[in-house]
Amino acid sequence: MKDARPCSIADTLALVGEKYSLLVLREVSLGATRFDQLVRNIGAPRDVLTARLKRLVDAGVLEKVEYSDRPKRYEYRPTRAGLELEPVLHTLMAWGDRHLQEGGFRPMVLEHTCGHELVPQVVCRECGEVVEHGDLTAHPQTPGWTATGPAVA
Repeated sequence: MKDARPCSIADTLALVGEKYSLLVLREVSLGATRFDQLVRNIGAPRDVLTARLKRLVDAGVLEKVEYSDRPKRYEYRPTRAGLELEPVLHTLMAWGDRHLQEGGFRPMVLEHTCGHELVPQVVCRECGEVVEHGDLTAHPQTPGWTATGPAVA
């Protein structure tokens, strides 16, 4: 079997795509930073949650900070890299609200500091226009790959 396409999406999913990992990031971004809060809010088995937290800390997405010396207790805070994943969470939430929720129900609404509901959009950094699928052209940077697959089959 040939090697799969080199891909930052695949690399990112290898880190945060395991069951419960994105939910850990959701909870930490909402302020639930302690282990017992994470167990309660996510519903993950303790051993699985421990493994996910260790992986996210080791990867530099979260930092483990001691908040009690006796007994030793820790909380988990997002690093800069963790904060950079928040727009991904917002976009996933909006997609789920549109495509998976019945009757317009939304489990949570995010409000921006301006007082209006957050509606995530991808915009061009240069012109500021909202990006649509047809507006994009892929330029593979890995030798031997085109946008649709290997250059030589």
